[in-house]
Amino acid sequence: MPLALDLSGRVVLVTGGAKGIGRGITEAFLAAGATVVTCARSAEPSVEGAEHRVCDVRDPDAVDALVDDVVATHGRLDVLVNNAGGAPSTEAATASPRFHDKIVGLNLLSPLAASQAANRVMQAAGGGAIVNISSISAHRPAPTIAAYAAAKAGLDSLTRSLAMEWGPAVRVNAVDVGLCRTEHTDDHYGGDDRVAAIERTIPLGRMATPLEVGHVAVFLASDLASYVSGARVTCDGGGEPPVFLHI
Repeated sequence: MPLALDLSGRVVLVTGGAKGIGRGITEAFLAAGATVVTCARSAEPSVEGAEHRVCDVRDPDAVDALVDDVVATHGRLDVLVNNAGGAPSTEAATASPRFHDKIVGLNLLSPLAASQAANRVMQAAGGGAIVNISSISAHRPAPTIAAYAAAKAGLDSLTRSLAMEWGPAVRVNAVDVGLCRTEHTDDHYGGDDRVAAIERTIPLGRMATPLEVGHVAVFLASDLASYVSGARVTCDGGGEPPVFLHI
């Protein structure tokens, strides 16, 4: 069987896939020939060529229904990309227990529920791939996003455990994403000058594009990664240099 990045005939579900990094992931899978379904808590303008569903991924019953709908519509589900996530900045000392609960729920428990639903149909079909979109924040101090970083560290651990439980039929991998330019980058970091200063510290000289993150996800879902499972692939342009190099 030839190895290829051609995903024609395969059905992919991308949570949070209509904007930001998720949009780049969706576009990458569409370019590889896949049928792509995205979801979000509200109706979003669909990425051209993709289908969109309204689903709150924090609700396990809604996620089960979404997966069943995708299979009923397209006859299969080959790839799940757990992309939905994120967190606003806040001080850990003053954040409420309810806030932390929501952040961990969205970034860790929701991917687990979606993975369970996808695994159910993938095991019955004889195979599939799950790609978890994680963060480099999982493996370094992350002040003001402590709960988010802890949840992403849990997601990386979950990736390894599920890969071991669900193999050989289902492969599970994670992408640890670094700084990435989206429609919110300038607002988040304080404008073009600050973004440019940050980019000068990245070994590759710039932030990632959402499409570049998508290319990594496509690789992990493709035949080229047929023996890759339980892996954590870092997509951060070479990493963050230590502070002493800039003092």
